[in-house]
Amino acid sequence: MALREALHQSRKKKPQTITLLIGPQGGFAEQEVRLACDNGAIPVGLGPHILRTETAAIVTTALILHELDA
Repeated sequence: MALREALHQSRKKKPQTITLLIGPQGGFAEQEVRLACDNGAIPVGLGPHILRTETAAIVTTALILHELDA
């Protein structure tokens, strides 16, 4: 799912909290993704781009702030 789509799933109100789990090089293991989803996580991607961990955290935070007009 795209980040934008996940952020706007509930058009009624903005999320009060967001937790980012930035994957390691090579991505999360299937078991890790399943465990996160079982606990309410919504896996999202940034499209075809693969970013370094340090960059992904900054870019994703900026995109969330932009999408939520924060």
